[in-house]
Amino acid sequence: MSLQNAPIHTIDLIRLKRDKGTLSEPQIRHLVTGAASGSIPLEQLSAFLMAAWLNGLALDEIRALTVAMRDSGDKFSPAALGKVAVDKHSTGGVGDKTSFLVAPIAAACGLSVPMISGRALGHTGGTLDKLESIPGYRTALTLPEFEAVLNKTGCSIVSQTPTLVPADRVLYALRDRTGTVESPGLICASILSKKLAAGLDCLVLDVKTGSGAFLRDRAQADYLAALMVSTAEAAGTRTVALMTDMSQPLGQAAGNWIEIAESLTLLRGERPAASEDLRQLSLILAGWMIHLGGKADTPEAGYTLAETTLSDGSALAHFYAMVQAHGGDTTPFADPAAFHRPGATRVVPSPQTGYIAAMDTTALGWAVQRTGAGREKAGAPVDPHAGILFHARRGAHVTQGQPLATLYATHPALLDEPQALLLNSITWSPTPPPPTPLVSATFTRPTAEAHLASGLQSLRP
Repeated sequence: MSLQNAPIHTIDLIRLKRDKGTLSEPQIRHLVTGAASGSIPLEQLSAFLMAAWLNGLALDEIRALTVAMRDSGDKFSPAALGKVAVDKHSTGGVGDKTSFLVAPIAAACGLSVPMISGRALGHTGGTLDKLESIPGYRTALTLPEFEAVLNKTGCSIVSQTPTLVPADRVLYALRDRTGTVESPGLICASILSKKLAAGLDCLVLDVKTGSGAFLRDRAQADYLAALMVSTAEAAGTRTVALMTDMSQPLGQAAGNWIEIAESLTLLRGERPAASEDLRQLSLILAGWMIHLGGKADTPEAGYTLAETTLSDGSALAHFYAMVQAHGGDTTPFADPAAFHRPGATRVVPSPQTGYIAAMDTTALGWAVQRTGAGREKAGAPVDPHAGILFHARRGAHVTQGQPLATLYATHPALLDEPQALLLNSITWSPTPPPPTPLVSATFTRPTAEAHLASGLQSLRP
């Protein structure tokens, strides 16, 4: 038997990656196929993930991993819908609820938004967990059901089906449990495998930077953005990546139901000051989706169209229609505050007077998770009513005793740790900090490829 046709043994691939070797496309396909079928034990997949995290993945490995994961199961084709298929994906943040705004906004502008999302991972919340705080909302649709909802409402936010990118379902959960989330290559393959399997024409990527990002190092975040744009464009999907600020939670709420409630406020055309950054970022992202989808000549013109859908109510109507098509009960939308029924509540006062100079947003994410809004292991339940409502933001001047945040937990015993994490996450100053731009850079295909060619990347976390 020639070496070329010799059987592949998983342990040999683990050793090769452990020793900083480079895996071939067939070897990566073997790992992905084994993950999808269950033929490779979880401990071996975990060992591979840790080796990849420690030693990094080469560009060819990342692209092979992305394609193999995309092809590990069924794929969705939106062609029969007769509209341009666009989507947005965030690398994860605290209080990041833009999906609930951009999906109905883009749908209201005549685009199709097939959005395959995930659950809570590490210190970040999960889009699906938030949607499931709506009574009756079904995130697990079959592909025919997915197509039917899209045909009816223009947007649909769903989970991966057992047959759609099954390898990522396994590896995604393992990364959360093995401390291997923060890897550019693994993040790229996980995100793009789902997006490419949805048959997208266009994709807008929201790559987080700052203290709440998975990749806090800016060079690594830029590399991830360039890598994803280049990889998706090579696969035929027009893609742009925006580098956005996660040095503080996005908007006022971080949790599950309370994030849905905040999104509804903006969809109704209201503009509370505490949610202005969420509103602005959602319009910027939606503007790019509308532009890439051919409904506006420029992203700026797309922003204007997006803003119109908030003021005329069309985005809100599409959100209602999507929720109802997924089996969700929109009755609580009439009075979101009345529907909110946390097991325990505590207002946290400021321990001192001064300016909030900085926030450790990752620590704040863990605080949200510890209220019961997130999970420590895959499959664990989450509390739809747990979370944190922030009353003071970075740059605010706060007096001693003034409310910093309100904690909502499953029961009173879960309030102490989130409060300690919250207070320890804040850096105080007698003077205000310099402002941080909401969007600091944009990667299109030319700038992404130039960045990768420049060698300004870090393959290791």
